[in-house]
Amino acid sequence: MNFCYKKITVKVGSNVLTKSDGTLNVARISHLVDQIAFLHKHGVEVILVSSGAVAAGRSELKLQKKLDTVSSRQLCSAVGQVLLINRYADFFREHGIVCAQVLTTKDNFADRDHYLNMKNCITTLLENNVVPVVNENDTISVSELMFTDNDELSGLMASMQNSEALIILSNVEGIYDGDPSLPTSSIIEEISPKEKDWMKNVSTQKSGFGRGGMLTKSSIARKVAKGGIAVHIASGLKDHVLTDILRTDRHVKHTLFTADGRKSSNVKKWIAYSDSFAKGELVINQGARDALYSDTASSLLLIGVVMVKGIFEKGDIVKIADESGKLIGWGKAQFDSEKAQAEAGTKNQKPVVHYDYLYLIEE
Repeated sequence: MNFCYKKITVKVGSNVLTKSDGTLNVARISHLVDQIAFLHKHGVEVILVSSGAVAAGRSELKLQKKLDTVSSRQLCSAVGQVLLINRYADFFREHGIVCAQVLTTKDNFADRDHYLNMKNCITTLLENNVVPVVNENDTISVSELMFTDNDELSGLMASMQNSEALIILSNVEGIYDGDPSLPTSSIIEEISPKEKDWMKNVSTQKSGFGRGGMLTKSSIARKVAKGGIAVHIASGLKDHVLTDILRTDRHVKHTLFTADGRKSSNVKKWIAYSDSFAKGELVINQGARDALYSDTASSLLLIGVVMVKGIFEKGDIVKIADESGKLIGWGKAQFDSEKAQAEAGTKNQKPVVHYDYLYLIEE
């Protein structure tokens, strides 16, 4: 049987794994595992990023008093993670497959060494035919250190592991060219890296049980595709949707973000998800901005820096903004803030942010 990918990351949302009353949809989890097991046995490496723990814990608990949002998530997640991973382990065991739980927080990706440790962990599991089941560790996360939702985590995992594709399974069939509730709206089946107008029609509505929505999924999909990884957004409520997407002889109506032909390096993929770890900011002039967005690969030189904000060390992530205050990207600083401030505007030819450690937001 022919599959279009041999290594994928699959993200499944809370709205796929839970029923309307908030309890786990065991039948849907079982069917998802059946599909992953089928691919696994045909030589496809699969990393599963699974939501559902908080919803599972919430349905199990009878709270005696009202809790704040963070405490409630911590409690529900601690209980729900056990329920969720036990379900996965039982269903994978029926196929003779071992799965492993990998819990992480956003802070684990702030440091390059921690990032590489996580990468090594997932790689070792895959090399030993173990299916990683990844989720955010909500039991110790706090609001400012949380991922936007598991869409962001799945994008980071796909990039980290150099997956050929990221498949996001939601409770909708894809991205629509208008309000999904209107009969005149239809699914955009393919979005290329050069298309820019499609996002104005994306719904800003949040999902029922998850933290994210289609806007988050679209933004993550664009970033992942820019790094050279195809992204599929499809309905996880459709039977066999995962295996059908991978089969070359099937067509499933959904949205595909085609991969940019220029694959990013592993370091640039890490940089792409490091904006929330920025320690300072470099404000640049129009000439530097034009150079960064030109067709020629360009590093950021000190001559284009007009202001340095914040305190940072060499090797820290810094934001890059233009003089109007618009964020245009971020990267790894080659100087500390004191030296960058002292030499801003000079002709020192060593870049303050090298192209290899630079991520730019699309214009």
